Amino acid sequence: MAVKEEERLELFLKIGLDERTARNTIANNKVTNNLNAVIHEVATKYPANALVHRPALLGYIVTIKIKTPAQLEAAFSFLSSTASESFELKEFEEACGVGVEVSEEDIEQTVNEVSEQNKGSILELRYRTNVGDLFGLVRKRLPWADPKIVKVNTYLFLKEFIAMLVPEKLIDAKLYELLGGRTAADNEKALKQKKEKPAKVKDKKAADDNPSQPSEDLNPFLIFPNPEENFKVHTEIFFSDQPVLRCCNTKEVLDKHLKRTSGKVYTRFPPEPNGYLHIGHAKAMFVSFGLAKERGGCCYLRYDDTNPEAEKKEYIDHIEEIVEWMGWKPLKITYTSDYFQELYELAVELIQRGHAYVDHQTPEEIKEYREKKMNSPWRDRPIAESLKLFEEMRQGMIEEGKATLRMKQDMQSDNGNILLHIHIQETSGASTLVMTMLTALWILWRTSHIRSALWNLRPGVLHTTGYYMYNIYQPYVWEYSRLNVTNNVMSKRKLNFLVTKKLVDGWDDPRLMTLAGLRRRGVTSTAINAFVRGIGITRSDCCTIRLERLEYHIREELNRTAPRTMVVLQPLKVVITNLDSGLVMDLDAKKWPDTSTENSSAFYKVPFSRVVYIEQSDFRMKDSKDYYGLAPGKSVLLRYAFPIKCTEVVLADDDETIVEIWAEYDHSKKTKPKGVIHWVSEPSREVDSLSIEVRLFDKLFNSENPAELGDWLADVNLHSKVVIYGAYAVPSLRDAAIGDRFQFERLGYFVVDKDSTSERLVFNRTVTLRDSYGKSGNGDQSGPVCPSDRLHARQMRFASVRVTGMDGVGN
Repeated sequence: MAVKEEERLELFLKIGLDERTARNTIANNKVTNNLNAVIHEVATKYPANALVHRPALLGYIVTIKIKTPAQLEAAFSFLSSTASESFELKEFEEACGVGVEVSEEDIEQTVNEVSEQNKGSILELRYRTNVGDLFGLVRKRLPWADPKIVKVNTYLFLKEFIAMLVPEKLIDAKLYELLGGRTAADNEKALKQKKEKPAKVKDKKAADDNPSQPSEDLNPFLIFPNPEENFKVHTEIFFSDQPVLRCCNTKEVLDKHLKRTSGKVYTRFPPEPNGYLHIGHAKAMFVSFGLAKERGGCCYLRYDDTNPEAEKKEYIDHIEEIVEWMGWKPLKITYTSDYFQELYELAVELIQRGHAYVDHQTPEEIKEYREKKMNSPWRDRPIAESLKLFEEMRQGMIEEGKATLRMKQDMQSDNGNILLHIHIQETSGASTLVMTMLTALWILWRTSHIRSALWNLRPGVLHTTGYYMYNIYQPYVWEYSRLNVTNNVMSKRKLNFLVTKKLVDGWDDPRLMTLAGLRRRGVTSTAINAFVRGIGITRSDCCTIRLERLEYHIREELNRTAPRTMVVLQPLKVVITNLDSGLVMDLDAKKWPDTSTENSSAFYKVPFSRVVYIEQSDFRMKDSKDYYGLAPGKSVLLRYAFPIKCTEVVLADDDETIVEIWAEYDHSKKTKPKGVIHWVSEPSREVDSLSIEVRLFDKLFNSENPAELGDWLADVNLHSKVVIYGAYAVPSLRDAAIGDRFQFERLGYFVVDKDSTSERLVFNRTVTLRDSYGKSGNGDQSGPVCPSDRLHARQMRFASVRVTGMDGVGN
């Protein structure tokens, strides 16, 4: 026998065929090729919860009783719903069309009938009446027919049908009705146009992440099954004394669960109260709360309070507050610690069943034994002895860390993470929530719990595995990738280090990706949810989303909701020499770009006086063609006001530093300069402008993936926070409240910070007006831009600006 035949024989034997059937199959090349293709099809699509029935299905395939893709898909569907239970062959054959023969005459007759029924649509030349549509209708009537024969017959019959029923004159009439008569323009020779070459994409990943081209808004929850479909395999558990166990719900358990829950979706959001929530938790909330809301179900907020050393009441209060701010409302708030007694009792039961034992290995020894795939020396100790030691652990009679309760896992398995995890049901009226109580690892616990419950045992948290030992409902578990954003760290340990070492200004520092920090920075919960929805629910762990994509969603919302106003960050004095010093004009400025002149509430008043301030970057001593700001002898338009022309520049004693600009204004507005700049009048007795503090935030880390660096702290951007004292704002901002958001024209979006007082307002920049992070990390260099983006590229001329480093000390 040839090598290829030997390989196929081995393959056919592996799928469950006896040797005689396998050899007979190999003798027929056609059957062999078909079976080989089907094996690869089955390997990828066969329902894992019905593996026991796979030999039966292959028998039907080998004997050509199941021979079309439609029959195979029907078989998969039938067996997945049957799972490991027995079934009637008659029902299976009916569901898969076994023995159903469809002749060409049957196909031709059905095509005839379908075309006749759709004759009106064909005559009206509707776009959707074509071969594909009729093919689908015929296949619906004849699901077990050969699809190739159906498609050929449909095409041929439709062609003849149209030729017979739709004469050429009728087609011409229809075209005339749709397009009209021929015109003189139709007779002109069309100009040959050059084909536009598609733009080159240097970085495919960067192109895919381009925030200016968001993908189609699909429903991300479509990937999740409904509760009645929860008969699939959840996980695999490896044993040393029996084959792999694939855990899934039996029909009896599933029906019982659906009856108690009325078929509703119940989910849970299980944060650990050991720090503030970050944007990764926003994704988890979107999945848990969002899925429940989408399906008309409920979501529990379940604190995973199993590590008292790191837990604080502050974190619990924060989590509840931030969940509400994100727009979610839990059905009920629960704690893992509520179930410690039940967990203890279940752990005792595991020992009694011989599935768990008390171990004395150190963490280093456990790691070594796992690597060598060796059993623990205490694995086979008597059940009574483990029960006695476990009780002593509960009473605190054994020194901390000297004993651990471990599951008797298969140490030969390559999956070294699977220990024992127990899941308990919580029942509230007619509803049931499966709470994930993890008791994989029990160690001594001598610390008072945050909720004042003293325990000497603590359940450790590891990877989720089965409910099977207690024959209770197994909820659908979907593992999705964590959310990573460039130029940030998401590890709570690293975030806690930044906070405790005072490298940032607390958990709500606007530079952090904590939800409290984003909120303080002025980001809305709706923008965060839109961002999370846009990136979808993926399972790839190597997925890092660019920060610019989040900024895109922030701009999209603030552009609609943030009213416009004018602020000057780095003031440069301009004296309008042809305007009387005592004259003040109140001009109208728009809060919204498309404001109607009839809507007076959409305007605010801007005082215009002899002395105004513009941005330093909006003036140059030397003009150029690509520069639209002010220069000696050049004119610009003051936004909402008048054109001004620079007539003289006053320099300091060093003949370099600009003290002030002298200019004349055109009251008639006949001058039409190209450049438009923003401005604020000088605070005076007549003009009550505001002096405010503005904080500009940049990326916290210089590298896109700081967590991957050995010395991640060395990558901290020391200029990630810039504080500007003495910026000028229009008087209408005086009544701004904490949390109010504005667009400072030409500068970006800003929010009133909680540090504001009645004497002094503080604003945080949420995001620039456009992506200011180029390849070099510098701001967009075209035209006048926010000067703050270049604070570190040139010398600061005014002492009112201070750069704040990571240590909080001004540099």
